[in-house]
Amino acid sequence: MLSTSGGKAMGKLIEATHEPAGVEINMKPVLDIVEDIFERATPAAPGAIKQVDASESDERALHYSSLEQMMDVLSATINRISCEITYRLSIGEDAHSTTLAVAQIVKGFSWDAKIVLALAAFAMTYGEFLLVVQLYTTNPLAKDVALLKQLPEILTRADLLKPKFDTLANLINAMVVVAKCTVEFKGLPSKYIRPEDPELSSANADIPSAVYWTIRSTVICSSQIMGLINMGHEFLSSTTDAWELSSLTHNINSIYNDLVDKLNRCRQRINERKDIEAFETLVRLFDAIHIDNTKILKALIYAKDDQPPLWDGTTKQRVSIELLRRSVLLLISDLEIPEKELIILEQIYNESRVQPKRIESQYEVIWIPIVDRSTTFDDTKRKQFESLQAMMPWYSVRHPSMIQPAVMRYIKEVWGFNKKPLLVVLDPQGRVANPNAMPMMFIWGSMAFPFTKLREEALWKEETWRIELLADSIDPSIINWAKDMNWIRKFTTTAKAVAKTANIELEMLYVGKSNPREKVRRNMTNIELENLSHTLSDISLIWFFWVRLESMWHSRAQHGVTVRNDLIMQEILTMLGFDGSDQGWAVISRGADEMARAKAETFLKSLEEYTAWEAAAAEKGFIPALNDHFRSLRTEHHCNRLTLPGISVAEIGSIKDTVVCVDCGKPMEALLMFRCCTD
Repeated sequence: MLSTSGGKAMGKLIEATHEPAGVEINMKPVLDIVEDIFERATPAAPGAIKQVDASESDERALHYSSLEQMMDVLSATINRISCEITYRLSIGEDAHSTTLAVAQIVKGFSWDAKIVLALAAFAMTYGEFLLVVQLYTTNPLAKDVALLKQLPEILTRADLLKPKFDTLANLINAMVVVAKCTVEFKGLPSKYIRPEDPELSSANADIPSAVYWTIRSTVICSSQIMGLINMGHEFLSSTTDAWELSSLTHNINSIYNDLVDKLNRCRQRINERKDIEAFETLVRLFDAIHIDNTKILKALIYAKDDQPPLWDGTTKQRVSIELLRRSVLLLISDLEIPEKELIILEQIYNESRVQPKRIESQYEVIWIPIVDRSTTFDDTKRKQFESLQAMMPWYSVRHPSMIQPAVMRYIKEVWGFNKKPLLVVLDPQGRVANPNAMPMMFIWGSMAFPFTKLREEALWKEETWRIELLADSIDPSIINWAKDMNWIRKFTTTAKAVAKTANIELEMLYVGKSNPREKVRRNMTNIELENLSHTLSDISLIWFFWVRLESMWHSRAQHGVTVRNDLIMQEILTMLGFDGSDQGWAVISRGADEMARAKAETFLKSLEEYTAWEAAAAEKGFIPALNDHFRSLRTEHHCNRLTLPGISVAEIGSIKDTVVCVDCGKPMEALLMFRCCTD
């Protein structure tokens, strides 16, 4: 009867008795009381009373008062089941027949109610028996009842009583978790899962069998209690009964494992549909018009409780969303956001707070961490999150779990987040003013406020290719950059000699590569020791110099600007191409607008050939003459490489026609590069 086919057959028998009356009853409160009885009745030793703290007692008292009306309806049925089981067992009827008799009593109830009512009937029997067990040594009434039930002799044999109750407790626990499962199936929201869905359909087919075996188990457990009363020591030592209890426990646990697996799949389906609904709601919400940004922010940041959902990185206190009524910049990243990127953003943010009443300072920043929910948010990730949060002077969500899956999907699909941090701008009405203001922030800082596309266009219209654009926020005295130490020494020596001959003042600053590593650090140390040129105070400024250039490219490209029709774009790509090459390079400027740049070989050769263009320098000026000499050295043969970080494979097709060689104007071949650089 414990086989799969046998279990299904028993389920069919129960289904044949099922005649639902159409009355829906929430059985969870009854199940809570049943579970409470089993927990309190568990015997530690005869005469020992389980202690419950006062707060738990008060909570239970409130729970009981809410059940009174429900029990008016159910108590008669519970008593009838208890009496039916006691009577049939007392006349020697087998467990199977008794189980079907109980099924007839509960035929009008739902599937979950059948199980809970049978458990409640047994809980009464079990609880009454254990009350006597716990009180008989101290309470005269309990002692008299124990005497009538012939219990005192049995209760003196704790060595035999405990194994029996341990085995019973295992079966009881198994029945309770199955009951919880069926109650939870009953409570699944019909809005998100339907009976015809395979997950729920499969579970519904198995529940009748679960009902049969749970009712049968209550019958067997009741017979165990009756056996203790009627048979004494002989019953305590019965190995046959112990085997039957263990077999039933195994069977009920198997049923539970199957049901809970299907319940989890139902929950997954429900969550998927809820996420779809939440995503669609979010889409509609962003399309709607709002009087402020509160509704949008509350939709993005899920507050589980009444506690304020944001953490103020400056005051180190929790704050509510309602405080953020002006423009909000959402810093979206995973937990791998580069520290150097945070340092630059922090510098820009702190500068904007120096004069908080300025128009450029009228914005707030919130960090929205995107954490993969398919993996556990363990202690390592928690420390990583808290470490990043501690570095941020702006607002952040209290915990990554406050960013729901639907919000993460929206951020990825609509705003295009893919590991690379975004800075999404919401205006005071919650509208998206810019899906990524990170390039603007890196190029112009807070001067880009309110970070809209119109503001970006206006800023670019004011720009020309000048040293301030190239090196703003890095070092106002930048003149050139060099890479390899031998070339750096040769270049700086030659440049100083030419400057002396040309009677011009010359200052130099070393910048290195876009991904500064140990080699760049060593170069900086050697340059300082040998007094070859200036260096930057912080290596992160080297990274920032290059990321500003990349930001300029992204910003210009978003406005449809190409190399063919824009001088600034030509110079940006030239600089990025320099960074992608294996050789050194330099840029030199005089004043704000006069600039010359070339690769290492061309630049150094031009300086070494200064006498050839010295007269032109005296006539035209040093920079124009140097540019003319660069052009005279140019040949048809060249090989330029350009690395554009942050470009996905899908984007390559849309931009490849706009990226042309700065030397010959031909479209550059698009290649996919994978790099692991440990230098």
